[in-house]
Amino acid sequence: MLPIAAIERIARKAGVKRISAEALKELQKSADEIGEELVLEAASAARHAKRKTILKEDIRFVARKI
Repeated sequence: MLPIAAIERIARKAGVKRISAEALKELQKSADEIGEELVLEAASAARHAKRKTILKEDIRFVARKI
């Protein structure tokens, strides 16, 4: 789980001036869900390529699909 402070830094870099604590918590939850989906899909891509290791390319490949 990404720390709330990290989520807030990402939002600030995106140009957000103000964000509520509830919004930060929801972003944290959504980022975790998306991250889990990425890992599951990347693991599937690695298995398809007959590898046990997930590579940077696997993450990039599945990120484009989502």
